[in-house]
Amino acid sequence: MAFFKNKEKASANPRVLPKHIGIIMDGNGRWAKKRKLPRSAGHNAGGKVFRKITRYCSDIGIKYLTVYAFSTENWKRPKEEVDALMKLFKDYLEEALSDFKDDSIVVRFIGDKTPFSDDLKALMIENEEGSKDRDGMVLNIAMNYGSRDEIVRAVKNISKDVKDGKLDIGSIDESLVSDNLYTAGQPDPDLIIRPSGEYRISNFLLWQSAYTEFVIMNKLWPDFKEKDLDEAIEIFNNRNRRFGGV
Repeated sequence: MAFFKNKEKASANPRVLPKHIGIIMDGNGRWAKKRKLPRSAGHNAGGKVFRKITRYCSDIGIKYLTVYAFSTENWKRPKEEVDALMKLFKDYLEEALSDFKDDSIVVRFIGDKTPFSDDLKALMIENEEGSKDRDGMVLNIAMNYGSRDEIVRAVKNISKDVKDGKLDIGSIDESLVSDNLYTAGQPDPDLIIRPSGEYRISNFLLWQSAYTEFVIMNKLWPDFKEKDLDEAIEIFNNRNRRFGGV
């Protein structure tokens, strides 16, 4: 079943589209292991699915999409796998400069760019600068991202402003914290999808997901298809979102 095939159907359908979807792209390694392939093959397959699902989200009218590509904890993986991921990211970013040039997608990177190589950081900046004036879906790619690290960073920024006399401690509220996160100015995710069947948040958008609907899908990311996104949106529409009320 296709939830929406195009924007025209999206606007005609009475169901509500989430404004912001987060996806934990999980299961690449297990997908490869099941096929007796190296883990890098799983990451390559997952990269292709990422491109396909990103375009599909844009086509049906999603306003914000945040994908978890590489966490602060992923550096602990074997060097061979990390090196393969860095090459995959570099190849993707080079392709994205041409692949997405005719799309309206705005590309942003959230997370600490510091540990990445100079050429990878340059490609991130080039993708962000080249897409910043577009008017379509905002794609947040979380790389070297960890939500606890993000919150600590926000606390440090706020503390510095208090110390420098730019901010009164009494004015610190939830809105101020949100304004110091990587996703500042964006709505919190309405829906977070986790393929692979794992029931954990894995340090992803902890602050932002206070009232997010979670959908766990028993399917590895490289096997994820447009119809699976449709199904997750259908589940989202069947939830009763009370935000702490009655």
